Order: sequence, then C-alpha cells, then structure tokens
Amino acid sequence: MAPSIDFSRLWGKDSSRKGTPVVVTMENPNYSVLQIDGPDAAFRPVDKDRGKNAKQFTWVLLLKAHRAVGCLSWLGNALWILLGAIKKRLIFGQGVTMENEKSGRGRLLFRTILAFLLMSLAFLAFEVFAHFNGWHYFHNHGLHIPQTLEIKGWLHAIYVAWLEFRADYIAPSIQVLSSFCVALFLIQSADRMLLCLGCFWIKYKKIKPRIEGDPFKSDDLEGLGYDYPMVLVQIPMCNEREVYEQSISAVCQLDWPKDRLLIQVLDDSDDESIQWLIKGEVSKWSQKGVNIIYRHRLVRTGYKAGNLKSAMNCDYVKAYEFVAIFDADFQPNPDFLMQTVPHFKDNPELGLVQARWAFVNKDENLLTRLQNINLCFHFEVEQQVNGVFINFFGFNGTAGVWRIKTLEDSGGWLERTTVEDMDIAVRAHLNGWKFIFLNDVKVLCEVPESYEAYRKQQHRWHSGPMHLFRLCLPAIITSKIAVWKKANLILLFFLLRKLILPFYSFTLFCIILPLTMFVPEAELPVWVICYVPVFMSFLNILPAPRSFPFIVPYLLFENTMSVTKFNAMVSGLFQLGSSYEWVVTKKAGRASEPDLLAAAERETKAMNHPQLYRGSSDSELSELNKLKEHQETAPKLKKTNKLYRKELALAFLLLTAAVRSLLSAQGVHFYFLLFQGVSFLLVGLDLIGEQMS
Repeated sequence: MAPSIDFSRLWGKDSSRKGTPVVVTMENPNYSVLQIDGPDAAFRPVDKDRGKNAKQFTWVLLLKAHRAVGCLSWLGNALWILLGAIKKRLIFGQGVTMENEKSGRGRLLFRTILAFLLMSLAFLAFEVFAHFNGWHYFHNHGLHIPQTLEIKGWLHAIYVAWLEFRADYIAPSIQVLSSFCVALFLIQSADRMLLCLGCFWIKYKKIKPRIEGDPFKSDDLEGLGYDYPMVLVQIPMCNEREVYEQSISAVCQLDWPKDRLLIQVLDDSDDESIQWLIKGEVSKWSQKGVNIIYRHRLVRTGYKAGNLKSAMNCDYVKAYEFVAIFDADFQPNPDFLMQTVPHFKDNPELGLVQARWAFVNKDENLLTRLQNINLCFHFEVEQQVNGVFINFFGFNGTAGVWRIKTLEDSGGWLERTTVEDMDIAVRAHLNGWKFIFLNDVKVLCEVPESYEAYRKQQHRWHSGPMHLFRLCLPAIITSKIAVWKKANLILLFFLLRKLILPFYSFTLFCIILPLTMFVPEAELPVWVICYVPVFMSFLNILPAPRSFPFIVPYLLFENTMSVTKFNAMVSGLFQLGSSYEWVVTKKAGRASEPDLLAAAERETKAMNHPQLYRGSSDSELSELNKLKEHQETAPKLKKTNKLYRKELALAFLLLTAAVRSLLSAQGVHFYFLLFQGVSFLLVGLDLIGEQMS
C-alpha cells in the first residue's frame, strides 16, 4: 500500500490539525513518489536518474535500439539500391548510354586511369597472396627487407625484389610529388582562409556600396524633374524553349521610364519553331507598350560573344549609356535597375556593377544543393571580398550592368574564347576601370539539374580561363597597372584559383592517395586527407548554413568533380579541341512561386483580351497556331542517363585501394577511400541529379 500524504502543513496557518485526515492510496503505481520536506524542496536540483524506474529505462533502451535498427535498415536499403543500379546500368546497360568522348585528351586520361586500375588490381592480388603467406615486413611503419636465408621459394624472392625496388625508386618519386601537391594544397587553403577573414571583416564593419541621396533628381530650378540615363537591356539566348517566356516577361516589367529603356532579345536559335515562339512573345509585350525588339543573326559565329558584339554594332546603341545583360533563365526583380544604375552616378571610374545570383531550384535534388554551396561561397566570399578590397573580379556573364564606354575602351566583345565575360573583365581591369559587387541585389536563375548539363558547364568554366590565360599573359605583363595588381591577376586569379586547384585536387586525392596504399613508404598523413579538407569544406559551407548537413557529400563531390575540371584545365592550357566547345546548358524552366502566380494572371488576361496580337499579321498568327498544335501532338524524345567511363574507372581504383588499406589496418585512409570510391561510382552511373528513367 502507498504511504499517506499530508499536505495540510504546507499551507495551514497553525500546526493544529482540524477536520478528518484523508489518506490517498494508489494501486500498482507506475511512477515513483518523492517526499517533499518543505515548501522549497520542489525547486531544489534533483538527481536526473532519481525517479526513473525499470520500465522507463527499458523504454529508453528500446527507443535507442529502434533508432539503430532504422539506421542499419536505411544503410542496407541504400546498398541494395546501389547494387540494383550497378546491375541495371553497368551490367545490362538498361536506360543508359555511354558518354561520347570527343577530345583525344579525354580518351588519353581515361586510358591512363585504366592502366592505374589494372596495375592496382595486380598489386592487390599479389599483396593478398603475400599476406596470407605470412610475409609481413612492416613493423612500426618501418620496412624490413629479409635476408637471403629467409627467402622461401621464387615467389617470395620476387616479392622481396619488388619491396626493394618500391622502396628505392617508386616511393621517393611519389613522396616528392605528394609533397609538392600538399604544398599547393596548403597555399590554396591559406588563400581560402584570407578570403573568409576578409568576408568576416566586411560583415563586422558592415561595408557595402551605398547610394547617396536621390541620384536621378535633376538640378532644375523647380527641383521636380528626374533625369534617368538611357539603358539598354540585352537577353542573349539560343534554343531556350523552356525559359524564354519567363525571362522576357521579367525584363519587360523592369521599373524604368519606357522612353529611357530599350530591350534587345538576341535570339541565336537554329530551331525555326523556337524562333517563332520568341517572336510571338516579343510581339505580345510590344503591343503592351514595351520598347522591345527581336534580333536574329543569319551568320551565327562566336557563340555568345559574337551575338553580343553584333547587337552592340547597331547604330541606335550610340544613344545609350549603360547596358544590362541577362541570360535566358534569369528573372530580375522590377527594381533591379533602380538598385544598380545609381552607383554609376558621380563615379566616372566605375565600369561594372555585378549583382548576385539566387536559385529557384536549389532544393530540387542533391546535385543542385551541392552547386548552391559552391556558388554561395563564390558570390558571398570571393566576389564580395575582391570587389571591396581591389575593385576587381570576374564578370559572371549575366545579371550585371556595364558602362558602354568601358566596353568600347576595352575593345568590345571578342570571340577568341568561350569565357567572353572573364575576357572583357580582365581587359577592362587592365585599362583601369573599377567594379562593384552588390551582394544584396539578387537575380533569380537556375542551376543545372542533371549531371550531364553540369559537367559540360564546368568543362567550359575551367577550360576557358586557361585558354584566356595564354592569350592575356603578354598583355598583363606589359600593362601599366600596379605591380601588385599584375601579381594578383597572374598568381591568384588565374594560377591559384583556376589551375592549381583542379591540379592538386585530382592528383593528390585521386591518384597519389590510392597509390600510397600499394607503396606504404610514401603514406600521406591523416591531416592531409581528413582534418584540413573537412575544415576547408566547413569554411566553404558557411555562406549557406542551411546546407551544413551536406558537408560530407560536398567534400566527396568536389573531389569527384576534380577529374572533369582537371581534364578541362589541361584542354584549355594546351588549346586542345574541346577548349573552344560551347554547349548551351540545359534548363528546366522552373520559376519561383510569385512568378507562377504572375504567369497565371497573365494567362487569364490573355484569354479575356484576344486582341493581344493585333499587331501581328494573319500569316504570323496562323504560323504560331500551327506551332502550338505541333508541340501538342509531337511525341516527346526519350531522354536517358549516361555512363561516365573516367569516373567509373576511378571508382574501382579507389575501392581497390580501400581493400588494400585493410591489410595495413589504416582506418582513416580506408574510410576515405571507401566513401570517395562510392562517390565516384554514383557519379559514374549518373545517379546524382535528375533521373531520366
């Protein structure tokens, strides 16, 4: 029976008891009762374990066991899915096609990786045989070469000869190369640290470009007028069926006087149906009073640079002072020009105002999340720090406003590389023009959702700068800018961030690290493969704190992308065929929620006002109707995922090295090689990003 509880003395005025005492009994209580000695006893700290009975402890153990079983179940399910994908895509080839490697350099790199893989498999078989025969000659990380009397048989003699050759000739060369790559790795890490410190200083001091007063207010006597400069807006596009409508719609709603604004839609599409669709969209906005024109080149040379160059050669462009450029998937806010153009007022040395990108599909899949981490660091840290401290950064090709005089003084758009945006920025910097980056002004756009599109985009972004470096190096050396600016351009902007980064990332983590598993004399220290990369990944992820759970996938994916970036870097540096290859990045045509609501409203208005196309001829209307009917009835082309040979070969190389590390009981090395190998396998099977099947 439970004890009686008397609460009367806690609130009674005197100690005398009045009335009939009540005794409360509890049958089979499932909680413990604490004795309260005074009114303050309930507020005293109590031992956490006190009051827990065996039943509660059992429930806690059951919950923890349930979590452990759930984790194991999730891992088993993921492994089963991976094995199923390997069986379906790699063995049976269902729903996939092999990548088409056009460049000879890409085929040479694949053959080199394949040769390393075959040698690793042979060495692994030999090492396993030696291990099971008891030939262990490593004690405390030292190599013991057996004497002649200790040799047992000809296989043992071959193994001992291999140990001597490996220790005397192979290990020193790998050690020298690994030391060189580690030095580059530390230099690049120090550069990232300085950039992050600069970003923290900007945040702490709240440094950012500001607009003083009302820059467009005229100086007339009444003070009621506004003097807006003439602004040209260009939208270059090529076969952008998915995004042309939302881009044109967003630009046509920019808040700027209509008589001071001209919009050029620069269509390089070679698909006639897309041309008619874009013409119809331009005609629709023209009927609403927007000053917009459509341009199509008959001779499509020079890719985007040739398109922009052709548009700037129009006679009416001379009347304009500034030009804003937006790619086909960019959707600027209506106040974009009001937030960017005023910075040019009373700042004659300013040549470019660059806005930041924001992404409507950053949470679409794992690939888009990882891209968001990279691009957030690029804008928040690299662009902002360089813009504040040295007034120079690479133009991002879109979401920026140029002073037209700057373009003319710098030689205009040139068709010599696939990174025309970086080309014009470097030439403008050499001529003394300054740049401003606005981190608070964001323009919506898309990131590639499929690995194929992202891979081609990264190839262009890493081959073009190396090609440009070869072309610009003489001009940089002979320019009249300060010596420290020349050093910044050559050593930091080009060499460290465009050449060294992909070189050491691929060489150190994809080639040297697996080789050291077969040559233990040249083993890499743990801090090189674990501590420093994790710390640098943590710094990279700081501008996107919501992506912190993806820090490990981000680290692995960056190393996985190093093979593509290394191949592109070499192609651009030695001007191979793929260095001047431009592939338009595929878009999904996604829009933000406000854009979808606005599109629905426009659709309703279009249905209520059929006279929207009254400026179009009957032949144009009939052609547009035929195109819409053709789109509805035409069968959709079936898309497939691809297999990437270089990534698959590296996956098996790293997994082979992981198996070899088990013989040496190298824990951290094993886990890194295992997870990195699985990462390469996922990418090689095209399991990251959009799944076509």
